[in-house]
Amino acid sequence: MQKHDLQEILSPVGQGHLLRFWDELNQTQQQNLASQIAAQDWPKIVSWVRQALGNEQLPIPFSQLQPAPYLPLQPSNAAEKKLYADARERGRQLLSAGVVAAFTVAGGQGTRLGFDGPKGTYAFTPLRQASLFQFFAESIARYQEKYQALFPWYIMTSPANDLPTRQFFEQHAFFGLEPENVCFLQQGTLPAFDFQGKALLAGKDCLALSANGHGGSFAALHDSGALQDMQQRGVKYLSYWQVDNPLVTLFDPLFLGLHEITASEMSSRALIKRDYQEKLGHFCLLDGKTMVVEYSDMPLQLLQQTDSGQRLRFRAGSPAIHILSCDFIRRLTTGRSDFQPHRADKKVPCIAADGSVVTPAAANAIKLEFFLFDAITLAQKPLILAADREEQFAPIKNAAGEDSPQSCRDALLSRSLRWLQQSGVPVPCQQDGTAPVKLEISPRLAVEPSDLAPHAQRLSALRPDSELILE
Repeated sequence: MQKHDLQEILSPVGQGHLLRFWDELNQTQQQNLASQIAAQDWPKIVSWVRQALGNEQLPIPFSQLQPAPYLPLQPSNAAEKKLYADARERGRQLLSAGVVAAFTVAGGQGTRLGFDGPKGTYAFTPLRQASLFQFFAESIARYQEKYQALFPWYIMTSPANDLPTRQFFEQHAFFGLEPENVCFLQQGTLPAFDFQGKALLAGKDCLALSANGHGGSFAALHDSGALQDMQQRGVKYLSYWQVDNPLVTLFDPLFLGLHEITASEMSSRALIKRDYQEKLGHFCLLDGKTMVVEYSDMPLQLLQQTDSGQRLRFRAGSPAIHILSCDFIRRLTTGRSDFQPHRADKKVPCIAADGSVVTPAAANAIKLEFFLFDAITLAQKPLILAADREEQFAPIKNAAGEDSPQSCRDALLSRSLRWLQQSGVPVPCQQDGTAPVKLEISPRLAVEPSDLAPHAQRLSALRPDSELILE
């Protein structure tokens, strides 16, 4: 594209300054900047920025907010028992029919862990030093064996980690999965803007771009051709999880069955909050519509509010575990107009008008990010099902303390020991209830307790101070 073509794109939306260094650039640099400019929907993006700057997003009327209803982890009456039994059976049928695929959001880096690389490549298990990606791949392989069906795996990367992620899988031979069934797609990016609504340059030949948030996965699935690939494979439902939670149940027959039986377009697992301070988004109702309200947006009065049973009234929190109908994603990506980004004020290095490099000490820019959970409001018949925290949630977010690799390893060991006990294997325990063993169960062997039952006899030799890898 020529300079005048770009001016015709940028001038109507007040972004002509992005070409101020054009004449200084060589042909390759000009092509780079032109391609980045042409890739953006400037009228739409600028309208979002103006809304963010003008605080035009309507505040939440908290006085009208209600807790969203959710289905309990265990059925509480005869009708629910029948529904859950029917749902489990239907879920098994769906899995055996091969109409379900896996979708992992893995665009993040391991920076907060002190790890230089894509977070999915982080080795977290205590004995084998298996990475998050390996753990999920082994799980998928086991599910394929259990259900005698193929479960394609779609992995969303970011521009920053796409190539290292692909290389990691190639170096490890896709952990035994067929390469053609592991599909990578890149998360989209959006320009950063200053507080006057002007897009920033990261260099004279490039925009200051950043990933558009996990909610950008819908557009990424559409634009990459992944949705079309799913349609050709006969995939109807996506099991969605984030790369930092290795305890997630990848394919839960109950969850899948409930999703289809209730004709939900987007279903979610809910964690019952430990206390009002736990930083989870809250499932809420507003004007009859399900929505997630972030922890930081909830007034303290609502966070602490209890019901007649002295339980937190707003107690259902979101761990970002979902079932998505492919038809719903197609519907969303046809219009996209109702799916709005959120504002985040960030420190963004950039180029000043005189060409000097600016390294800000404080927030100097707006980044726009889509949140996947905002789609719940747009979904028909959204369903929320309580999750077992000890079985399904131990994220790796921080280098130490809560939600760290060590807390995840502890949760994984506790789950493994429970599974062994449920399979009839005696587990040596200390007086405080902990087990003085080092144990790691590969998901390639077991993704649920019943998978261990055939191996119970050979596992009965578990002794104090044992170090055992089961795979």
